[in-house]
Parts: sequence; C-alpha cells; structure tokens
Amino acid sequence: MTKALEIRNLQAWYGESHILHDVNFSVEQGEVVTLLGRNGAGRTTTLRAIMGLTGRRSGSIRINGTEAIQLPTHRIAHLGVGYCPEERAIFSSLSAEENLMLPPMLMPGGMSVDEIYQMFPNLAERRHSQGTRLSGGEQQMLAVARILRTGAKLLLLDEISEGLAPVIVQALARMITALKAQGYTIVMVEQNFRFAAPLADRFYVMEHGQIVEQIASSELERKMPVLNELLGV
Repeated sequence: MTKALEIRNLQAWYGESHILHDVNFSVEQGEVVTLLGRNGAGRTTTLRAIMGLTGRRSGSIRINGTEAIQLPTHRIAHLGVGYCPEERAIFSSLSAEENLMLPPMLMPGGMSVDEIYQMFPNLAERRHSQGTRLSGGEQQMLAVARILRTGAKLLLLDEISEGLAPVIVQALARMITALKAQGYTIVMVEQNFRFAAPLADRFYVMEHGQIVEQIASSELERKMPVLNELLGV
C-alpha cells in the first residue's frame, strides 16, 4: 500500500537559517505518529515544510505517492492534507459556525456539519458565539473541526493539547481515537507526552533538526530510559 506520507532527506530554511537537516520518516495509511523533541528541535518546522510554509526546502515529500516538494501550499492541501497550526487562527469577526464553514471543500468525503457537531457537542452549543469568545479548548476543537470539513485525510496537528484543561485534553484524545478508527492518518507534534503516549502507533524523536530515534508503541516501556535522556520526560 502507498504510504500516506514519505519524507526523504528533507532540508528547510527560514531565510539564511538552516533548520531541518536530512529529515527522514514515513507514515502508513491510518497511522497516528507523534513527533517528540525539546523546543527548537524542528518539529513544527517539519509540519510547516510539509505544507510548503517554510522558505527554501529540498529533498522529497511524497503524499499518497505524489511528490509535493515543488508544489505551492494550496496544491498540497488539495492532496488531502489538513494543517492545524499551534496558533489556531480563529477569526474574531465570525461566529463559530462561520469559522467552521470558511475553508472550501477540497476533496470528497469531508465531514458534514452534523457529523462535526456530533463529534464536538460543545461547538454545536456555541455555534452562534463569536469565534474568539469560545474557551481555549473550544477554539482548539473548532480549529480541528474546520479541517475535517475539507475532506483532508492526512492531518498535521501542532500542539493541540497545549495549555488546555485535563477534561478538554481527554476529549481531544477521544477525538483522535475516533478519527483513527475512521481511517484518518495523523501526524502530531506534542510536548505533552502523557497525552500522546496512548494514542500514537509510533514516535519519532527530533533533535537539532534531525530524527534521532524511532520508537514503536510496543517499545515504549523498554525505551523509556532513552526518552528520559532525550526529552527529560
């Protein structure tokens, strides 16, 4: 089966700053993969490079078998990729539902509004509220829900649990479990190891813009000393 995402020798720059150095990893269809690492390791830049949001980049990024390294961001999105950035980008002048309806449908098979409200009942209750009047957790749900409408099946999620109350983090964990069961492929950048540990099939650890360790979920217990050393978990 064609891999959902295959990255080979990826290099990326912001201006003159060389951030990613020969990043190599792959994600199978329907997998949940987490990028771990300390702040500044290059995890967010990796997601941004996949979407074509860094400056110069080189190497290979294959999305469902299609080479995307030379494609502009809007063409990458049309390959079925949804990106949820850490800053969420909720529009204050729009209601929650208007924010939800803003992105265009890019591919068939996107979730309907009713399906989204079933997954996120908080958003159904707050659909007419101004986007930035939602709680932090509700805004995070809205940011994820927005890309589910587009038909994207490969989701890039950047620190979606950061700064949220435990009850909201648990709701997001249930969401990821449900999306995986529906066949979505998910790449997460996470600082919250306790959130990511039970969800991911595999973990890639980044350091200084490179992948330095790959760990399967079945190896977690055995490799905790390595993670402790790399992350200070």
